[in-house]
Amino acid sequence: MAQPPSVSIIVPFRDAEKYLRDAIASIDAQTYRNWELLLVDDGSADASSRFARDLARRFPKKIRYLEHGGHRNKGVAASRNLGVEAARFKYVALLDADDVWLSEKLEQQIAILELHPQVSMVYGRTEYWYSWTGTASGLLKDHVPDLGVETDRIYPPPTLLRLILAGAMTPCPSDVMFRRDRIRALGGFEEMFTGTYGSYEDQAFFAKVFLQMQVFVSSICWDRYRQHSDSVCATAAAAGHELVSEWRYLTWLGEYLRAHGVIDAQIWQSVRTLRWRIRHPVLTKWWSRWERVVGARNG
Repeated sequence: MAQPPSVSIIVPFRDAEKYLRDAIASIDAQTYRNWELLLVDDGSADASSRFARDLARRFPKKIRYLEHGGHRNKGVAASRNLGVEAARFKYVALLDADDVWLSEKLEQQIAILELHPQVSMVYGRTEYWYSWTGTASGLLKDHVPDLGVETDRIYPPPTLLRLILAGAMTPCPSDVMFRRDRIRALGGFEEMFTGTYGSYEDQAFFAKVFLQMQVFVSSICWDRYRQHSDSVCATAAAAGHELVSEWRYLTWLGEYLRAHGVIDAQIWQSVRTLRWRIRHPVLTKWWSRWERVVGARNG
C-alpha cells in the first residue's frame, strides 16, 4: 500500500519556554500522524533549548533539533529557511512557538493540496486567541476575523497580492501549508527582515508567493494565534517601530516588483498609496475620520 503524503513541521523558537509545550502538544494531537517536527532554535537563552534537545533525543524518528552556527540569533526568517532546507517531505507546515493548531489542520490541508496539484500553498482563517490567559475578559475577546476575500477557492497570481495591499488580511504563518520544492524555488523567506523589521518577514514571504503562485484560501479556522505582549508584532508596536517597519517592507516590495518586471497598475497604485500614507500620517488620520463620517451618514 502506498504511503500517504508526508509533511515537515517547522517550529522556530527563541526563549519560548512559556509556550513551546503547548505548540508541540497541538502537533501531537493532530489526526494526521505522518509528520516530522523540526525545532529550530534561534539562539534561545532560556530552558527551551534544553527542552527541544531532549525531545529530539527521545524521539529521533519524529523530531529533530536545529540551530544556527554558534547558537546565534539570526531571526525567524533565517530560522524558517533553515527548517525548509532540512525538511525531508513534500509538504511544509509552519507553527510559531507561541501558537497552537486545531486537531484536523494537517489532515484537511493535505487533502486540499492533494486535490489541487496546481496549488502551491493553502491557508484559512485564524482565531485571535486571548483566552489562553484564563481570564473572562480574554474569553470575550477571542474572535476569528473575516479574511476580506472570498473563501473556498483558488486564486491565480497576483490576485491575492492586489487584495491584501488593498486591505485584505495577511495570513497567519501558523495557518499555512505549502509545497516545499516550489517555495524553495522562490528563494524562501527574506532574511533582511529581522530585529526592528521582523514583523514584516511574513508579509514579504507571502508577497512573493501571491505574486507568482496559485493559492487556495479556505473558510476553515485551523490555528489559534496567541495574543501577548512579548510577540514580535506587539514588541514592534510598543517600541513605535510599526511605520518604520512598514516603510522598509514597501521599499523592499517596490524593488522586488521592479526586479521581476511587474507592471500591474493596481499593485503599483496600492504601493504608492501606502507609502503616501506613511509620509503623511496627519492627513491620513483626517481622511480616515472623514470616510467614517461619510460612511455613517450614507449608512
